[in-house]
Amino acid sequence: MPDRLTPASLLASYHAHHQPRERWLIGGEYERALVRGDGSAVGYHEADGIAWLLRGLRDRLGWAEKHEGEHLIELRGEGASITLEPGGQVELSGAPMRTLAALAAEVTRNRKVLYELVEGHDLHWIAAGLTPYARIEDIAFMPKGRYAMMQQFLPQYGDLAHWMMKGTCCVQVNLDFDSEEDCAQKFHASLDLAPLNVAAFANSPLGEGRELGWMSYRGHIWSRVDPRRTGFPAAVSRQYSHAAWVDYLLDTPMMFHYHGGRWRPSEGRTFRYWMTEGIEGQFPTLEDWALHQTSVFPEVRVKRTIEIRSADAVPLDLSVAFCALWTGTLYGALAETRDFATAFTAANGGRTREEGFAYASLLGLAGDWGGRPLAAWASELGAIAQRGLAAIGEDVSLLDPFLAVAESGDSPAARLLSAFRIDPSPQNVLRAAAY
Repeated sequence: MPDRLTPASLLASYHAHHQPRERWLIGGEYERALVRGDGSAVGYHEADGIAWLLRGLRDRLGWAEKHEGEHLIELRGEGASITLEPGGQVELSGAPMRTLAALAAEVTRNRKVLYELVEGHDLHWIAAGLTPYARIEDIAFMPKGRYAMMQQFLPQYGDLAHWMMKGTCCVQVNLDFDSEEDCAQKFHASLDLAPLNVAAFANSPLGEGRELGWMSYRGHIWSRVDPRRTGFPAAVSRQYSHAAWVDYLLDTPMMFHYHGGRWRPSEGRTFRYWMTEGIEGQFPTLEDWALHQTSVFPEVRVKRTIEIRSADAVPLDLSVAFCALWTGTLYGALAETRDFATAFTAANGGRTREEGFAYASLLGLAGDWGGRPLAAWASELGAIAQRGLAAIGEDVSLLDPFLAVAESGDSPAARLLSAFRIDPSPQNVLRAAAY
């Protein structure tokens, strides 16, 4: 029988994640929505629905399948995976790459395959933080056991939980750290800059066929899910340490656990309780711990890597620029980025972190932050990223789409709003939101 997990063994696992600088990699994750020409959602079981799509990807890519019961739910190959979010959003979790050029090539190849598969069908790939037309209640949940647990659990603690699960899409970047101190510095820099991140990549002003009044309604949605597992965790927001992060995870109530081949509700018990008292005679394994880590959703999450999560889904070139932004700032110019993040936080005008994030979600780059437009802050951060990318020998031009957004002063959401106001038909808006 393997040794039982302890807080000390879990803490040791985080120290084991340290990577020397010469081995640092970059990973991108990209959620995309597939919709019909009228903006409605695509179900799992439809003739050309999500299951059909996964089978097509399997046949073209030759990747290994993962099933849950009779349902195909995941593909894995080439160090990457393709998975389903609760409402049928399709996510590419890219392989860890040495360079941004390799990262860009991977996601570009993936997009090509996605478009080839839907050619000739009334199917459209969009990159937006929220599906713009489908009614949330009309979107069916994907047949995954953990989503059945979440479907019941999360609405008890947040009235927009189903909006988050079934309607939202994001882009995420995963970066390495070489020590606890390095992790803490990157964690705090990216957490402090979460409002700027959500403003610059805000791309969810529409939902259920109407304007919602927010540039990133997705950012607002996340504030109304479950505050114990989202946003800015008090336990680590001011002073990150691996021990504090482990304690945060241990004491966050579990939504579910997997036992006896079945997904089971955890009834509010914590991982710490499971680890010390057991549940039905079972004690958790490292696989259970890895699963639990995926059930918290702060704006910055630490697992084997630092995951920066604040950005809405955006078109491919801007998704790559998002990865370039954080690679340049955290890999190539961390000290300068930390100083910038400190100044940005000091200019917050007395708002709490949550209030600042909500303000940036509401107004995007048009907002004012310490007497300066958020767009000006974004341009300054972009310049830091340029210097950082040059310092580590990366292709600085991959940052250009972000720099163009900052210079324009408009979040990507402004383009969707403009298209909607000129012609609110789904056909027009879906073209503007095309992935």
